[in-house]
Amino acid sequence: LVDIGRATEELKAIVGALSYRNLDDEPEFAGVNTSTEALAKVVADRLAARVHAGALGEGARGLAGITVTLHESHAAWASYERDL
Repeated sequence: LVDIGRATEELKAIVGALSYRNLDDEPEFAGVNTSTEALAKVVADRLAARVHAGALGEGARGLAGITVTLHESHAAWASYERDL
């Protein structure tokens, strides 16, 4: 069982750190393609790290995987799915 409130806050923090910035200018993304596909992976990996750290509650440790879908527009989107 995942604590939805915690999950919302953690996801908001992850996405907030990526929003409204030119990621190509950020040192942590040097040499990385900052496409929507690549960013979906970054979000999934960061969320997975928070699951493993217990930030989404102990129940989240029982999750088998995470899927992150990012929408650029109503027609353009990308998803990334990973095991936990």
